Amino acid sequence: MAIAKTKLVNITAKLLEMDAVLERFVDLHCLHPVSSDQFVERVHGLTSFTSENPSTVIMNELLEIEREFGFCIPVEPVITIDYSMEKMQAYVSTMHQKLKSLVEHKKSNEELIKKYEDAVVQVKNIENMDISLDDVFSCRYLYARVGRLPTESVEKLSYYRSRPFIFNSFSEDKNYSWCIYFTSPEYEREVDNIFSSLFFERIYIPDFVHGTPEDATVALRREIDTVKNNRVKLQEEINDLINESNFDLKNIKSELVFLNRIYEAKQYVVGLGEKFTITGFVEEKDKDLVIDKFKDMETVEVSIRPADSDRRLKPPTKLRHGWFSRPFSMFVEMYGMPSYGDIDPTPFVAITYSLLFGIMFGDVGQGLLLSLIGFVLYKWKKLKLGEIAIRIGLFSTFFGFLYGSVFGNEELLDPFFINVLGLSGKPIHVMESSFTMTLLILAVLIGAILILTSIAINIANKLKKKQYAEMIFSHNGISGMIFYLFIGGGLLAQMLYQISIFNVVTIILFAVLPLLMVFLKEPIERKIHGHKMFPNGFGGFFTEGFFELFEVILSYITNTMSFMRVGGFVLSHAGMMLVVYSLMSMSSGLVGTTIIFIIGNLFVMGIEGLIVGIQVLRLEFYEMFSRYYEGNGIAFRTFS
Repeated sequence: MAIAKTKLVNITAKLLEMDAVLERFVDLHCLHPVSSDQFVERVHGLTSFTSENPSTVIMNELLEIEREFGFCIPVEPVITIDYSMEKMQAYVSTMHQKLKSLVEHKKSNEELIKKYEDAVVQVKNIENMDISLDDVFSCRYLYARVGRLPTESVEKLSYYRSRPFIFNSFSEDKNYSWCIYFTSPEYEREVDNIFSSLFFERIYIPDFVHGTPEDATVALRREIDTVKNNRVKLQEEINDLINESNFDLKNIKSELVFLNRIYEAKQYVVGLGEKFTITGFVEEKDKDLVIDKFKDMETVEVSIRPADSDRRLKPPTKLRHGWFSRPFSMFVEMYGMPSYGDIDPTPFVAITYSLLFGIMFGDVGQGLLLSLIGFVLYKWKKLKLGEIAIRIGLFSTFFGFLYGSVFGNEELLDPFFINVLGLSGKPIHVMESSFTMTLLILAVLIGAILILTSIAINIANKLKKKQYAEMIFSHNGISGMIFYLFIGGGLLAQMLYQISIFNVVTIILFAVLPLLMVFLKEPIERKIHGHKMFPNGFGGFFTEGFFELFEVILSYITNTMSFMRVGGFVLSHAGMMLVVYSLMSMSSGLVGTTIIFIIGNLFVMGIEGLIVGIQVLRLEFYEMFSRYYEGNGIAFRTFS
C-alpha cells in the first residue's frame, strides 16, 4: 500500500533503426515514456521527430466508410502487405466511391418505390371518377393537383372558401387526408401557395401512367416490382463488393493502426547526431522486461538508472493499494496525484473516511443495505463508488450496532445487549439529552486527533524529502504540533480533570516559542539557503507575518471546530429516523405503515447518505489534506 518504486530507462540506437525499435517500443505495456519536448526545449542541438501523421487521412476515410455503410472493419495482428501509403489511399478512395455510387442508386430506387406507392394510393382514390387520367391532367383551362393534406389543415380550408378552387377528399387516415383540388390557370400560383402554406404534399403521377385508374394501378405495380428487383440486385452488389474488399480493407486498417502508433511514438524520440534516445520510467520489478525486449538487437543500448538521477525529469507516480484502500484512490486523485517519493495518503483516507462516515451514518440495517447496493453497482457497472459503498456500509453497520439502531429502531437490539452480552442496554444512547454535549466533545476530540495525525504525516513527509526547515518551523510541522498539543491538551485537562497546565513558563515554552518559530520560518529558511533574512525590510515582513500568524491560529480553531459536524450528523440521522417512526405511528393499517417505513428509510439513506458523504470528503480535503498533501505528482501512464 504505497507508491511503486520506479527506474529511469534510456533506450539508445542509430537513426536507421528507429522504425525497428519503435515497433517493439509500442508493445511495451510497462513503460511510462517522457515527451521529447522536455529535452528539446532545454538542450541546444537536440531534435524532435514529431510530424504530421500521413496515415490519419486514410484512417479517417476508413472510419467514414464504416460509419456511412454500417459495417465494422476488424483490426488484427499486422500482416505485412505490399502497399505504399499512396496505394492504400487510392484503394480506399476507390472503394469508397464505388460504395457511395451503389448506395446512392439504391436510395434513388427506394425513393422511386415510395413515390410510386404513394401514386398507387392516390390513383386508387380516384377510381370512382371513371375518367382517363390523361384527360384529367391534360386540360388546358383546368389544373388538377393530387396529394395529401394534414388532417388538421383540412379544417383551415374554410378560411379560403371564397378563393377560386375546388377541393375533394377521397379518404382520410389519422394523419392525412388524401385529396385533389382543381383551379384555373389564372389562379394556379395563388391556389398552390394557399395549399403549400397548409403543408400540402403533392403526389406526382408518373408520365408512363395512362388510361383509366385501373390501368394506371397495374402499370404502377409493374414498375414498383421492377424497381424493387433492381434494389435487391444493388444490395447484392454492395454485399459482394464489401466481401471482396474485406480482406484488403482489414489488412490496410490493421497496418494503419500500427503505423499510427508508430507515428504517435515518435513524440517520445529525441535525436542527437546519428543516434536517437527514448526516455521513460518503469517499475523496478518490470525493468528486465524492457531489457529483454531489445536484447537481440545488438546496437540498441538500454540503460537503467535511479528514478531521480535526471533532475530535469519528475518521476511519475504509480499507486499500489490493498483490497480495502484501493477504491479510495479516486478521492486522492480528485485532489491530485501524490509526487514520487511522497507518502501515499490513500490508506489514511480510506480509514478516516470510513470511520467518519460510519460514525455520522450509524445504522445496522441501512449500513448493510448500503453495502449491498454498493456490491450490486460494483459487479454490474464496475463503479468505484460501489466499492467505496461496500466499505463505508460495513462501518455504518458497526457504529449502528453501538447505537443500537436498526433502520432507525432504537430498541430492537436491546434484548441482545441485555440477555446475550449481559449489558444494561446499548453502549451509546444517541437520543438522550445528557449525551449530546459528550457527543460533540468527542467529535471535536476525534477532529483534534486527526489533525495531529495529519501534522505528523506532514513531518514524516518533510523528513523524507529532507526539507528540515518546513519540518521544524512550519505551522504543520513540529512547532505547530507543539503549540496545538499544548493548547488542546491543556483545555482538555482543565475540562475533564480541573488540572491547569497553563503558567508563565509553560506558555512561553510551548505556546509563545513555537509561534515565534512559525513566525520566523521564512527568514530562517532563507538564512539556511544563504539569502538575506529580510530582503524587503523587517517592517514589511512583520506586518505580513503578523497577519499570517493570526490566520494560522484561526485555522487551528476553525479546523478543530469543523469536526463538530460529525456529532451533529449523528443527532441529525437519529432525528430524521424519529420523524419516520412518528409518521408510521400516525398511519393506520399494516400497508400504510410498511410503505412509510420503506420510503422513509430510502429517503433518509438517499438524502443524508449523500450529504454525509460530501461532508466527510470536505473534512478530508480542507481539514486534513491541506496540512500534509500537495497533490502535484504525475500519474504513471504507459504508451499503450
